[in-house]
Amino acid sequence: MPTAGRASASEEIESTCYFPCTEIVNVVEFSPYQNTSRLIAYGGDNRICVGSCLFDDENLQDFQFEHQVDILHGARVEAISWSPQSSIDQYPGLLRFCTAGGDKKLRCFSVDLKNNSTVQMLDGHESYINDCVFNPIQGSAIASVGDDHTCRIWDVESGQETALLRLTSPGVSVKWIPNEPNKFLVAQKNGTIRIYDIVSQRPFMSLSTLTSPLKCVDWSTANPIRIGGVVSNEWEIWDISQYSSPQASKEAHVEGAVNFRWCKLTDGIFATTGRPGNQIKVFQVGHHKNPVTANLKVGGGLSWHSRLPICAVGGDHAVHLWRLEL
Repeated sequence: MPTAGRASASEEIESTCYFPCTEIVNVVEFSPYQNTSRLIAYGGDNRICVGSCLFDDENLQDFQFEHQVDILHGARVEAISWSPQSSIDQYPGLLRFCTAGGDKKLRCFSVDLKNNSTVQMLDGHESYINDCVFNPIQGSAIASVGDDHTCRIWDVESGQETALLRLTSPGVSVKWIPNEPNKFLVAQKNGTIRIYDIVSQRPFMSLSTLTSPLKCVDWSTANPIRIGGVVSNEWEIWDISQYSSPQASKEAHVEGAVNFRWCKLTDGIFATTGRPGNQIKVFQVGHHKNPVTANLKVGGGLSWHSRLPICAVGGDHAVHLWRLEL
């Protein structure tokens, strides 16, 4: 069973810790829901794993990690989304999450802590899937986007595709947030971002980037009028109550940005990852001081804890964790 360890920190980042993994970690995702916030899922080239992270509310000194589930995935894990139907309050509990695989298939897992598991394959994308997300209220639907220029909506119970939205470019991100359950966001590589009404499945708002390619977009849960993303080597921020173009942008990673995620706890704080290596930076909107920065061995993924200012990033056979001092 993996145990937590202390990692050597850069001069900019203090209080970093990690837990080891059997593979290079391509993607990592904390559960975004309060009742399962201690759960973290992470995946590599052939496995999907789930663990439990227990944190001291003040620091990472007493961080504890417990490995829960290790599942042979059968393909590279490209994205992970947690279902709100997951529960750990009663034994044996239920872990439900969806993955996008490098074999162009979605997998919907249901696992209890007695290691009884089922997997439902959702097959329809004709090229690589770049993102997937559960409906955050009932968990009855999944949205996914891919290189086949489509966004697809799936019914979880039947496993059937219920909607197909044609895009003008590969889909790079799809987001649902609890604050706006009747709306979902689709971001395309060509820099087009559209917000759709879930009932009509038609866009009612469109945003655009300053340049391309658009790599990743996130919708802030702390302040739903803010959308952020990384484009080429920059981050860009939109205020959707006022602008269709970015209100702010800045260089993030000199050799190209990869991921963007808003801190769920505090408005205006976000993290990016990019090259060289798997560099991570933490920024605050409106502040011009140098960002918090660290460099890791090659890995991937980026996720914030739902109730603590803790960020997780995948590395070389490890998941690294940082606590931000607010």
